[in-house]
Amino acid sequence: MSNSTGRGLQANVLSTFDTVVMAVAGSAPAYSIAATTAVLAGAVGLAGPAALLYCAIPMLGIALAFSRLSRIDVNAGASYSWVGRTLHPFLGFISGWALVISATIFMVAGSLPAGSMTLALFDEDLAANTALSTVVGAAWFLVMLAVVVLGGARLTVRAQLIMSGVELTILALFAVLCLFHTDNALPFDWSWFGFGHFDGVSGFAAGALVAAFYYWGWDVTSNLSEETRNSRRTTGLAGLIGVGVVFLLFEVFTVAVNIVLSSQQIDDNGANVLAALGEAVWPGWGGKLLIVAVMLSTVATLETTLIQVTRSLFAMGRDRTMPSALGRVHRTWNTPWVAIVVVGGVALVLFVASNALGSVGDILADAISAIGLQIAVYYGLAGLAAVVAYRKTLLSSPSDFVLGGLWPLFGSVFMFWVFVESLGELAPTAIAIGIGGLAVGLVPMLWYWRQGSEYYRPARLDATRTVEADYVPDGRPDERSVVHEGLSTDF
Repeated sequence: MSNSTGRGLQANVLSTFDTVVMAVAGSAPAYSIAATTAVLAGAVGLAGPAALLYCAIPMLGIALAFSRLSRIDVNAGASYSWVGRTLHPFLGFISGWALVISATIFMVAGSLPAGSMTLALFDEDLAANTALSTVVGAAWFLVMLAVVVLGGARLTVRAQLIMSGVELTILALFAVLCLFHTDNALPFDWSWFGFGHFDGVSGFAAGALVAAFYYWGWDVTSNLSEETRNSRRTTGLAGLIGVGVVFLLFEVFTVAVNIVLSSQQIDDNGANVLAALGEAVWPGWGGKLLIVAVMLSTVATLETTLIQVTRSLFAMGRDRTMPSALGRVHRTWNTPWVAIVVVGGVALVLFVASNALGSVGDILADAISAIGLQIAVYYGLAGLAAVVAYRKTLLSSPSDFVLGGLWPLFGSVFMFWVFVESLGELAPTAIAIGIGGLAVGLVPMLWYWRQGSEYYRPARLDATRTVEADYVPDGRPDERSVVHEGLSTDF
């Protein structure tokens, strides 16, 4: 198999529209609603719309942070690079590691519903079989793995256009059908957007942690920055648009679930709430169509998550903070094939191990909470990194102060608060997976720090000193440029 350690990723293959598609697909609207609504309802009851609303505000602050940081450092590692160059390399590594671990856990949390939804199209009883769901989900995962390794960013986006296009069309149809549905469990109530339904501060934090999982994934655009045209502007803009689109979809369907389905129906359907909603508003066809939407959404987000984790590992391998083989790019495919193969192997092992945890619903509940903790860590660190990187320009104008300082800082503080507040409420399994996964990262971090990786001696990231130059991976940039060339880091 041909490979090279001196090649960069393929540049300029994604447009602004492509990256917006990736941002929406990364958050996986249909999958998030189907797999997470029961978990959210279990945490906050009827306050799901409020949890999603109040988490969207700080999440936009984090999206603003990613947007501003991507203007001054084009790097496939995204927060791994930014946090390392502003706060501390150790925190940068933990930021990157949090994404790697959360994405790897998601391979299980995402593949199981993909399998169960596929089986549900043929037989509802088969969908509850965890072992069979694992096998079918693993098959879907391997197909997406092949697309990511052989086709790279270009083919990945083409597949996303089809899958996400069908998914969003079906969701739009059912959003309209829910408006005209009359046989409802509850009347609409504006109090669902208030604080009254939360069980105190800890209940709000539990809901916010689950809501963070809903939104997670839009930042795949930053991991694709080295492969995007005009990425200094495009990746951040696409992330902001992605958060806005999925916020609207999440609110519409969470309200619809509150209105149409009883709490018992939500409990009974667990990871299949959206199908139950579809069956209620369009008996016969509705459930099947929304199962198709969830299946496509799940497969689509598996693909974007693979992109995120493998680009992060590629950046780590390139910087020698993980085995350097992870930084290899295939000469023909222009993809980080070693990182993709490693992630695929680890995920398949986890598929088998996950069967010991019980049902699909049990696995999802623990995995979503664990991932929520890890998301809170790397989003919180990125928000803080943006404030530090732009600290000298924050008083230049009111918009710089609010959009570059106050809002990202609020997002960061909110994420850290949710992390701390949730620890007292989560199941021991979720905490063990979430915190234990982060702790494992200390081993490679300390090992490669002792080995003398240049990553641990970074040039500081400062918005006032950054040269505005386009990323050129395989060409020869201007000698004064600070951008990458091939595998060398931008430190």
